[in-house]
Amino acid sequence: MSTVFLGCVVGFIAWFLVRYLVAGFYTVNQNERAVKTSFGRAERVGDAMTSQDPIADQLTAEEKERYNYPQVRMIPPGGPYFKWPWERVYKVSVATQIMNMAYDPENPSANDAGTMLEAVTKDQLNTGLKGQIRWHVSEKNLYAYLFGVKRPITHVMGYFVSVLRERIANFEAPAHARPGDASALHNIAATAVIGISINDLRKNLSDINDHMYRECAVSAARYGITLDASLITGIDPPHEVESALAAINTAYNQVSSDISLAQASADQKIVQSKRAVEIETLKAQAEVLPIVALAEQLSDLKQNGAGALDAYVRNVRLKLYSEATTVIVEANHD
Repeated sequence: MSTVFLGCVVGFIAWFLVRYLVAGFYTVNQNERAVKTSFGRAERVGDAMTSQDPIADQLTAEEKERYNYPQVRMIPPGGPYFKWPWERVYKVSVATQIMNMAYDPENPSANDAGTMLEAVTKDQLNTGLKGQIRWHVSEKNLYAYLFGVKRPITHVMGYFVSVLRERIANFEAPAHARPGDASALHNIAATAVIGISINDLRKNLSDINDHMYRECAVSAARYGITLDASLITGIDPPHEVESALAAINTAYNQVSSDISLAQASADQKIVQSKRAVEIETLKAQAEVLPIVALAEQLSDLKQNGAGALDAYVRNVRLKLYSEATTVIVEANHD
């Protein structure tokens, strides 16, 4: 009996050593970060809180109070590390990940199986949006990602979709364009036909992406996920306005071509007119210069005395006589 009991004791000790001591060693990969809890409580970094970190600068005062998470001690890549039986290690990947913006984590079959997100414009036109978002776990707010919300990516995707739909719903083509901007006619035509210019949405994709990036910058402080970029790659109009949009594009291209030709012709005429004015100005200056020089010369002769001026006039007259073939002289009847 004692031998059986001793064997049980030895077996328990061996199991305990393997289960809780040998298995207590762990490592953290290069693309991972870890947080260790003791009796369910994460190791804190003093009294530091999320509201004191720069990632919370874009939160409102009410949001800073609501999303004020403690800063936890992060375990960097490496190892081996050791944990006691009452401790637990949570590992998360901090590698950048790409996800279709139409993907619904709670319902993968939604939004055409995560391939196209629908959004309604101001004129109640149902458009299809395609694109991707790039994100990674924020190392500065691991508490929010691990313990703040149950499924952080679900919250972030929901927030992203709501902001994007709000942006599309309130988007309007510019009412006024710069003078001479050929796109003004296209915007006016598009607005007159379908209310909202799908073309304008398409050519402002970069601005929409920048707007989404700014609006979602608070996700790191809220949910512990940082959105690196929003890449909206396509906006598909409803089927009922595709023909109208094609007609608008055709008319726009024709108008743009006509305006470009007219502008080129006008620019050419302006250049020719400027050149003609310059030529005539130079001719006038060339005709005026001898007269001005002669006036200055005569003025100098007059200052030297009346005889000098008379002699100059006589010499000029004699030169003209020598070059003339016929001379008509007024008869003197005295």
